[in-house]
Amino acid sequence: MFRVVTPKTEEQLEAYFTFRWTYLRQPWNFPPGSEKDEYEQVAEHRMLVNGAGEIVACGRVHMNTAEEAQIRHIAVHANYHRRGLGQMILGALENVARELGAIRAVTNSRETSIDFFSSCGFAVEREAPNELGMLKRQQMVKKLTDLSSLILHPKWCKELQDTWTDTIPITEHMGIKLHQYSGKTLETRASLNKNINVHGTMFAGSIFSLATLTGWGLIYLQLKERQLSGDIVLGDGNIHYHKPVTMKPRAICNIESLSGKFTLVEKNKKSRFTLQVDILDDESPVAEFKGVYWVLPAGSPVDEGA
Repeated sequence: MFRVVTPKTEEQLEAYFTFRWTYLRQPWNFPPGSEKDEYEQVAEHRMLVNGAGEIVACGRVHMNTAEEAQIRHIAVHANYHRRGLGQMILGALENVARELGAIRAVTNSRETSIDFFSSCGFAVEREAPNELGMLKRQQMVKKLTDLSSLILHPKWCKELQDTWTDTIPITEHMGIKLHQYSGKTLETRASLNKNINVHGTMFAGSIFSLATLTGWGLIYLQLKERQLSGDIVLGDGNIHYHKPVTMKPRAICNIESLSGKFTLVEKNKKSRFTLQVDILDDESPVAEFKGVYWVLPAGSPVDEGA
């Protein structure tokens, strides 16, 4: 499972800048230190780490003006390409930009990265100055005011949200909303005020419900990706709570944690899926949910064990 982290300690920052140099400067024989510029102190830095705490992707955002954010230095570990981690770190940086008040984001993309940024909603605006005097770049722009840009397949995501609202009305009262879907990662959020207990924190039952629905939702969207259908039911769920939720409840499920056989669904047979959902309070991990779900042929009776 992957999570977004803000490097804060001296050790974290050293690892973050070393990662940036390794993937963005060393291949062109630039010395250590060339990965830094004059904006480091005023920028927001983010890195993506795996379950072992190792950095697998990184990126940075800073404000050019009160309304424009510039995204730079996105890099993904060579062993983790084509897993959606570039989109994941970019999405995290765009969210930071929105929270800082930006209504548009710009990035100066190398020629090899134009297709990636285009697939994430950016468009080439003009030629940008060469990087370090030799690497040709294009300035690309994306509006951040259109929240649908957060979501891949908005029609499917709306269907999922409507399904929750129509069949599980309590989700509306809990303020559970689909926040982001990249094709690889699903993030949902809930209202703390609507789920607060006498201690001023989120009800444990509400956290469990948020996690359960997020896992259910990822399977729903993955079925859509494969043009499959079926009835999804929770077979078993276990959650470990580490800290209370006191600010911003978030649930994230990554396709890397999903295990199961869609081939059985294709054959109209029952199939078992397992996955993990991470619960965060803003950026702090607070709980992990591990669920077992069953996808049943549409319209079939639900077994007691499913």
